Amino acid sequence: MGKFITTTVTPSLYVRSKLLCFSLLYLFTTLFLFLYVSLSNHQCVFRYSPFDPIQTKLFSYPSSYGEHKYALPTHRSSCSSPVFFSDYWTVLKEIQSICSDSSLLEDLRYINGKSETFGGNFSTHKRFSYFNHSKNDVEVPCGFFREFPISNSDRAEMEKCGLVVASAIFNDHDKIRQPVGLGVKTLETVCFYMFIDDKTLNSLLYHNVIPKNNQRDYRVGAWRIIKISTSKKLYLNPAMNGVIPKYLIHRLFPRSKFSVWIDAKIQLMIDPLLLIHSMLVVPGADIAISKHPFFVNTMEEAMATARWKKWSDVDGLRMQMETYCELGLKPWSSQKLPYPTDVPDSALILRRHGIRNNLFSCFMFNELEAFNPRDQLAFAFVRDHINPKVKMNMFEVEVFEQVVVEYRHNLKKTETSSYEEREEEQKQESLKTTQKRKSWLDHESWSLNSSSCKTYLMEMWGESHH
Repeated sequence: MGKFITTTVTPSLYVRSKLLCFSLLYLFTTLFLFLYVSLSNHQCVFRYSPFDPIQTKLFSYPSSYGEHKYALPTHRSSCSSPVFFSDYWTVLKEIQSICSDSSLLEDLRYINGKSETFGGNFSTHKRFSYFNHSKNDVEVPCGFFREFPISNSDRAEMEKCGLVVASAIFNDHDKIRQPVGLGVKTLETVCFYMFIDDKTLNSLLYHNVIPKNNQRDYRVGAWRIIKISTSKKLYLNPAMNGVIPKYLIHRLFPRSKFSVWIDAKIQLMIDPLLLIHSMLVVPGADIAISKHPFFVNTMEEAMATARWKKWSDVDGLRMQMETYCELGLKPWSSQKLPYPTDVPDSALILRRHGIRNNLFSCFMFNELEAFNPRDQLAFAFVRDHINPKVKMNMFEVEVFEQVVVEYRHNLKKTETSSYEEREEEQKQESLKTTQKRKSWLDHESWSLNSSSCKTYLMEMWGESHH
């Protein structure tokens, strides 16, 4: 029998060289595009998307409400400290395991009683006497010296929550914005709560965001709306009322192991489970908060607060800084890692609830009631003087700008308030205009020889201002 002879035709060397060139060109082009997309300013934070993220909108707002007006642009062109997110399902399982472990519950004992103010209005000496908390059986002041006016049904639901995302809108100052990029199990695992007052509720009813025939359980997309009754006033200043859920969130949600606070001016763009895992669980931190985009030390923030009239009581600002300097406010340049900056941007705060975090939050609230709701001013002093020390993760501003979108506050208020509310607002405005305004806007106005902040200021400004 004859044999079949099989011959293999191999491409010529010229053809093979062309194929090799095309393959190398494709490889390098792909790598270049990958690196460009990964390292560009739009991809400062590397993440893995959830397996099946929610694609549809959580809520459709009426056109008159204008949820997405006045977004602020970002200007960061690079990221010096990117954040890496783990797989969604791995994160979900790990956080659910932590939240279900009852042995991890750590709690403080709080002072109870009645007072003229919600926070108790403790003296400076009394507040600072609690900073060294060496024994857990010592009761600490932490608000709730007056009733926090919410319904029993809301309170019962809040006490069931194991992981909470919270925000607040008072005086109709912002819009309600829905979180973006949530995984399929996130809404089953995370509670979203928005605290509002009567004026904000009236605006939501006016724009048909909340149906007028449902006067009990309010829900707007992911958010459960908690109305704070104005029949029992907490503070005259709406910003101070917003401080209560912001810094006493561990008391409002006593079973929560983790919390995310977001100011109503920002919209969350990353699943909160991924944020908590990467910024708290992985580094073993108690609190994660962004560095301030402009200021490095507390005095700069205090002067900017006076200069831009973010708080009208300039004498009170100076008294606060003098108090902290007298009792040991440290200049920023003497700080050691892991605290490379004194001033945070507190619009986004992630917390792991426990003894250290709860103490820090309680003492922060006490300082804000004592002076003013500008929490950047008390931050460094409380952080540096409490014991046990809180483990802080202060992340880069570029990261903040990638995980949230920031919007301007409401520029035009809805005329829905009652005559009594408008009269009270007029009284407050009149009070502001009659307050004394000293020229505490730059270092030239300081009398350094009589100031408790002399050492702080001399180190901050250097030898040229001797």
